[in-house]
Amino acid sequence: MSSDLPVPSSHYAQLAGREIHWLDWGAPDAPVVIAWHGLARTCRDMDELAQHFAARGFRVICPDTIGRGLSQWSPLPDEEYQLSFYARMAGALCDELRLDRVHWVGTSMGGAIGTVCASGLFEPRMKARIASLTLNDNAPQLAQAAIERIRAYAGEPPAFGTVAELEAFFRTVYKPYGWLSDAQWRRLTESSTRRLPDGRVTPHYDPAMVRQFSAHDNDYLIWPHYDVIEAPVLCLRGAESDLVLPEVTQQMQQRGPGAAGLLKVVEIQGCGHAPALNVPEQLQLIEGFIRSAGR
Repeated sequence: MSSDLPVPSSHYAQLAGREIHWLDWGAPDAPVVIAWHGLARTCRDMDELAQHFAARGFRVICPDTIGRGLSQWSPLPDEEYQLSFYARMAGALCDELRLDRVHWVGTSMGGAIGTVCASGLFEPRMKARIASLTLNDNAPQLAQAAIERIRAYAGEPPAFGTVAELEAFFRTVYKPYGWLSDAQWRRLTESSTRRLPDGRVTPHYDPAMVRQFSAHDNDYLIWPHYDVIEAPVLCLRGAESDLVLPEVTQQMQQRGPGAAGLLKVVEIQGCGHAPALNVPEQLQLIEGFIRSAGR
């Protein structure tokens, strides 16, 4: 890695009563991007995006959601693994860092968290903070069959004898991310691996986080939140996505920010759920959108 690339600082704080970890990239006084990962992932998925924006005059905050990566696992999974609590945690993070305006980039679950923050329905103080919202293969309504697929593999994470076997698993299950270099696959694996007491390795998250789907029916059916968003929205849909269907993005054009002329939908070729946000074309697209939304 070139020595002139931005390097993050690592932080922990008690947010909404739980210890949460995040990486902080770029100058502290720069315009802020919050980059939030997907359901079973970690903040390290956003490394390329954070490097890109930090090198171009932005500060980028990349949190680990409760139950993922280096953040605390919830002792109350049925109460805290849900969008309303994630929004509360996001509000506490903004309070901790004294962030008044942020551009939100969220992959999958991270996009849903951004949507409920931008609506202000759960956390009223968050509505005015969201200057723009980028949804990476996320929408106010998700395909149920795809939700069941994700719930099945995420709820019972496999364990392997070696890290190499786990990497092979990740390369298969995350193939829809699109192109990743060998080094990026290795980093994805090493940054989301934990070793079990018996010595095997498994993905680094709390399997109980899938209780979101059973304890909170339709937690991801969030049209009421989308309909009241007043910030510009960019929706990146993986062209082969089975989670965000074309008819849903068409409906988004007719409601809320879409009806107000604030929505842009772009299909990302060669990807399903969800684009890795690691190649220049995707990063430049998001940067152009954020700059057009103002600081």
